[in-house]
Amino acid sequence: MTKTNQHLLGKIALVTGGSRGVGRDIALRLAEAGADVILTYRAQAEAAQAVAHEIRRGERRAEILPVDLDGIGEVDAFAATVGGVLEAWGADGLDMLVNNAGVGAYETLGSITEEGFDRIVNTNYKSVVFLTQALLPRMNDGGRIIGIGSGLSRFSMAGYAVYGSMKAALERFMAYLALELGPRGITANAISPGALATDFNAAALEQNPGLRDFIGSVTALGRMGEANDIGAAVAMLCSPAGAWITGQRIEVSGGMFL
Repeated sequence: MTKTNQHLLGKIALVTGGSRGVGRDIALRLAEAGADVILTYRAQAEAAQAVAHEIRRGERRAEILPVDLDGIGEVDAFAATVGGVLEAWGADGLDMLVNNAGVGAYETLGSITEEGFDRIVNTNYKSVVFLTQALLPRMNDGGRIIGIGSGLSRFSMAGYAVYGSMKAALERFMAYLALELGPRGITANAISPGALATDFNAAALEQNPGLRDFIGSVTALGRMGEANDIGAAVAMLCSPAGAWITGQRIEVSGGMFL
C-alpha cells in the first residue's frame, strides 16, 4: 500500500465486506488517504487479516470484525463491538461508513425461491438499513455514508430482477438518508458499479468465455470495470472533493449500456 495525499488523516472508516474484491480495494484506498479502518468479514478471516496487515504496513490502524449480515440478528452486538474498538482507539466516532457487503444471485423469475429472495433482500437491503440505524449514534457530524448499488438498477438483464430491484431500493434509501442527516452535515450517496472483473463475478466469467468481450462491446470505455475503479470513486466521495455531493446515485460503469 502506497501513501498518497493523506487528506483523511485522523478519520475512521468502517467498510463492510472488506476482505476481498471491491471492499478490499475501498479499505486500502481509504487507508492510503490516511484513514484508520475497521473492516468486516463473514467467512474469510485469513483474507481479512491480509488486508489489515497491508493497512498496518502503511502505518494506519486496522481492526477486523466478523459479522453475518444475512438479516439483522447480529447487528446490535456488532454495533456494540464497533463502539469498543472506537473507545480503544480513543476516537469520538466513525467518520465514514461504507455499506459494501452484499450477495449476488442469478435467478430467473421462474426459478427464484422465497429463501433465495429473502437472502438477497436481507443482505443487500435490510441489513444495510438496520446496521446504518445502529451505527448512527456513533457517526460523527460531517461524516460520509456510502452504499454500493448496481448498474442493474438502471439497465435490465435477464436473471437479475430481484437483485437489481433491491439495489434500486438501496440507492433510494441513500437519498432518504441524505435528507434526514443533512442537518448533521452527513452526506449519503450510492456508488453503482457496472460489470466488474472481480471474484464476485468469477464464476460467470469462467462459464461464459465471451462475456468479458460482450461487456466491453456495450461499454463506452471498452472494458469491464476493476475493483480499483470503485475504490477510487468511494475515496473521492470521502475526500474534501465530495463534501457537497449528497443524495446521489453515481454510476461507475465506464458508460455501460448508454
